[in-house]
Amino acid sequence: MTFDVVQYSRRLSQLLDANASFVIVTLIDIRGSAPQIIGAKAIITAHGIESGTVGGGRIEATAIRHAQQLLNQENGTNCEFVTWNLQTDIGMTCGGEVKLFFEVCGSDGWSIAVFGAGHIAQALIPMLVQLNCRVNCFDSRPDWLAKLPSHPKLVTHCPTELYSAVKDQPVNTFFLLMTQGHASDLPVLTEILQTRDAPYVGVIGSPQKASVLRRELREQAIPSDKIDSFYCPVGVPLGNNTPAEISISVIAQLLQQRDELGILKHKVKQF
Repeated sequence: MTFDVVQYSRRLSQLLDANASFVIVTLIDIRGSAPQIIGAKAIITAHGIESGTVGGGRIEATAIRHAQQLLNQENGTNCEFVTWNLQTDIGMTCGGEVKLFFEVCGSDGWSIAVFGAGHIAQALIPMLVQLNCRVNCFDSRPDWLAKLPSHPKLVTHCPTELYSAVKDQPVNTFFLLMTQGHASDLPVLTEILQTRDAPYVGVIGSPQKASVLRRELREQAIPSDKIDSFYCPVGVPLGNNTPAEISISVIAQLLQQRDELGILKHKVKQF
């Protein structure tokens, strides 16, 4: 397979300009048979291969999975060297080994999961992706997900049951719940509170909705400290009730919590 240096360099530059998280994978050495040359590179994001190739087939599929696992790690090394046996590690019939170097770039450790792609999410998410974060948006309505802008920092998901996606989110994920209503927010909120110690959980709604949510959580025997831990209403007290100004107030609260918890190791100097 040929390696298009120009295309690779252009995509690398685009991802860097977008402050996106990605992994550069380099084929360091080959023993036996492998469908690529030493020095071949690939860029992998949460979406998959963005440019280049380290051989295609099972080798590349395994490399993609491994790179995406590295992107989802909250803590860990930014570089990793692996040696994979083509038969025992990758499941190929041919013998031999490949040695690959994985370099994580732009992974800042701030993951935000937004449940719901409605009007507020449509205003919120384009603002969020301008920040140093990774955003996953979940909605059972593909038409609403399709309205969101394509961006390297955004991955959209369309699960049948929204709560089932909670378990797959990285450690220290910030959760924002803004689904179609109380009935669809509650199962997601319950799953978060029962299974995780999330640094931030916010639910769009009024004080009356918050009271109903907390009563129903008590009926499910959720511990009181968990019930008291989520924000509803969300956001800091500013602005009006338009989607844009709600989004600004929510982002302000997210930033406050992020900075208090020290989620980002390297903060931008305040001017």
